[in-house]
Amino acid sequence: MSVAAGIVALLERLAEAAPPPRVRGLHLPPADASGEKEGEFCALELEGGAMGLSYMLLGDTQQRLGELDSAGLKGADALQIARGYATEQGVRRTVGFAAANALCRWFFDRAGFEPDASRDSIGELAPAPGDRIGMVGHFGRLIERIVATGADLTVVELRADLVGDFPGYRVTLDAGALAGCNKVLSTSTVLLNDSLEPILANCGAARWFAMVGPGAGCLPDPLFARGVTLLGGTWVTDPQAFRAALLAGESWSPHARKFALAPADYPGFEALLQRI
Repeated sequence: MSVAAGIVALLERLAEAAPPPRVRGLHLPPADASGEKEGEFCALELEGGAMGLSYMLLGDTQQRLGELDSAGLKGADALQIARGYATEQGVRRTVGFAAANALCRWFFDRAGFEPDASRDSIGELAPAPGDRIGMVGHFGRLIERIVATGADLTVVELRADLVGDFPGYRVTLDAGALAGCNKVLSTSTVLLNDSLEPILANCGAARWFAMVGPGAGCLPDPLFARGVTLLGGTWVTDPQAFRAALLAGESWSPHARKFALAPADYPGFEALLQRI
């Protein structure tokens, strides 16, 4: 069973125990939004304020989202939308992932569970001389921080224009280059572009695999079962202000915080389900 199918299967069980709220709306940043993340993520909001984020710059997804009848999603069955994460592609998979993340947040709220705040922006890797760090996705300004520690860094990317050897690190298209890495930092976009399984298959030597990004708000059980050691996402603290900032193309960081969730700190789906 794929990660997507596993997440949706858990959401199906959740819906049997407690009918989830309907969709309040799908929120898109303006087309001319600038910044590193303000124009990269859409948000699906449930009645009650639970938000789920999803990266929207894969393929023609951004254009398709602009053409989507967002108003038609108002009042929709959130679980039905979330099923698209496991069964659809393109824009419907993107919206389905946002819905799955929103349902996870609603579930955590209902169960009274809140993950701890993140201690840093590099997945708590603690890079040091002698470490071989793998980075899945080109995390711009984080590269310098890792290189400055003296660790060896290999970046795996999908964009051929970023490939090359640079001072202290190299960028490659070959996921096999992760085979010798003892720590890996991955973008949560791998949950959308079907690259997670092959990435994990090359990380057998990694004792630490952190997955981070605003879209890392899903149920973590299938990820922890596959060896992910930390999930770092965005926890919206003020839904109304967050929504307004996203729609205006402004920074929504003041209305959210970064969280870090490790297996040892997570009660597990079954335990949380018992709470509701």
